[in-house]
Parts: sequence; structure tokens; C-alpha cells
Amino acid sequence: MGASNRTSLSIAGTLAITGLTPLVWGSTYAVTTEFLPHDRPLFTALTRALPAGLGLLAVTRVLPRGMWVWRAALLGVLNIGAFFPFLFLAAYRLPGGVAAVLGAAGPLFALAFARALLAERPTGRKLLAGLVGLAGVGLVVLRADAALDTVGVLAGLAGAASMSAGTVLTKRWGRPEGVGALALTGWQLTTGGLLLLPVALLIEGAPPALTTENILGYAYLGIVGTACAYWIWFRGISRLPATSVAFLALLSPVSATVIGWAALGQALTPIQLLGMALALVGTLLGQTSPKPTPSTKAPPHPSPVTAHSS
Repeated sequence: MGASNRTSLSIAGTLAITGLTPLVWGSTYAVTTEFLPHDRPLFTALTRALPAGLGLLAVTRVLPRGMWVWRAALLGVLNIGAFFPFLFLAAYRLPGGVAAVLGAAGPLFALAFARALLAERPTGRKLLAGLVGLAGVGLVVLRADAALDTVGVLAGLAGAASMSAGTVLTKRWGRPEGVGALALTGWQLTTGGLLLLPVALLIEGAPPALTTENILGYAYLGIVGTACAYWIWFRGISRLPATSVAFLALLSPVSATVIGWAALGQALTPIQLLGMALALVGTLLGQTSPKPTPSTKAPPHPSPVTAHSS
């Protein structure tokens, strides 16, 4: 097998693994509605982030130093501390379909941030991919009676922009030497969780009494949907172009719809199936093909991480 084939297979494998994260995130809606207390979005966000972050810090035993103190703090705000409240605010003030469509604008934001921060010029293919993916998600989740709310729309767009900026900055800065993706994930979840703590207490008050179902739901979201999912996400960002990873987020509303159909008995229409197909097309179009190395002599053992780092 040639060097380029090995590199392509490695990239495809990394994409497949990273794509597990938005598929898991798609289960958040079902878990929230079936297992968690109602009307406690900030407490839910806090419970997802802070325990998972502290747990990862305990496992890795690595703390940020030097410039990485403020870098980790900023990434934690963008990817967790600001993103979660915007996400839940949009979800509470808008029909779920509208909120999902606004979130699907994330790849387009990522293209703009990558142009500014990574000097990656958006190609016509990726712009088309963003529009196709956005249209596909719209067909999957939008309903004719969907109503708009200005605050909700702004929150949805702000959440998509926040996550996209965090994804691109994570790619730009990479990680400190000797620090793995697990530690970087712990830094961000802890920082974001600490930011959410006073906000949740101020707005929602003391934590609610929890049932066994609530505890199981929070455990799933914290361990699987947050600690593991974000670790896989940041690992993918370190090995792939930031915009390629951002396009994988289009899989989340598709996953949520399929789970709603399979687990909650929700209807699945032909229009939604068409939308899923378009969302998948947008995801695939948004991936960057490996570029040939300028050297005519290929190294004996190329590293996909080195060959595609920014």
C-alpha cells in the first residue's frame, strides 16, 4: 500500500471516530426529555461540564501553565461556558427545529474563522457544502408552524459562532508539548463549568432533588456525552482541518431525529429522509482531501498528524 493510501485511510479512520461525537450529542435531546428535570438548563449544563472536567483533571494530573492558563480559559468559555447557555437559551425560546437550523450554521462560521485565524481560504466546494448541509438540517427539523423569537435567534447564532471559534482556535493553538487531548479536554470543561457555576446558582437557585432516573441521565451526559465526546472531538481537531471537523456537527440533528424515531416513536417523513441525505452530502462535501506533499520523494513512514497540521 502506498504512502498516500495509508494517509487517506488514516484520515478516513480519524473522521469516522470523530464523527461519533455529534452522533452521541444527538442523543442529548432524548436523554433530557426522558430522564432529566424540566426547566433546569443551566444546572444541566453545569452538571455536564464541571464534574467531567474535574474527573479528567484527576485522571491526567496535568494543569495548564504559562500562556496556556488564559488559552485554556478562553477555549473553555467558547466551547463550554458560553456555548452551553446560548444553546439552552435558544432551545427554550425557539422551537427545537429552528434552534437546530441555527446551530447548523456552525460550519459557515467555521469557514469565516478559519479564513481569519488559519489563513484558510474557503473554497466554493466548502461554501456549497455549508449551504447544502444547512438546507438538509432545515428539512429534517423545521415545521411549518415554527415561530421566531429575536433573543432566541441571536442566542442560537451566538452559540454556533462560539463553538466554531473555539474549534478553530483549538486547531490554531494545538496543545502544549507532552500534553494529550484528554488533559486539554479537562482544562476546558473545568473552566467552562466554573464559569457556569455562579450563573446557574444565581438564575436557577439551589440544585433540585434528583431521582435515580435523573442521576442516570446526568451520568450518561457527563461521562459519555461530555467527557468522552469532547475528548474525541478535540483529538479529531488536532489531526484534521478545523473546518472538516466543524462539518461533522451536521450529523447531530440527524442523529437526534433518528433516535427520536427509534426510541421515542416520533414520525419520520419522506421530507426528513431527504433532509438527512442532504445533511450527509453537506458533511461529505465539507471534508478536505489530502494534499500531495511538495517533495517528489515520499518519506518511508508518513505521519497523518504531521502532514495535515496547521
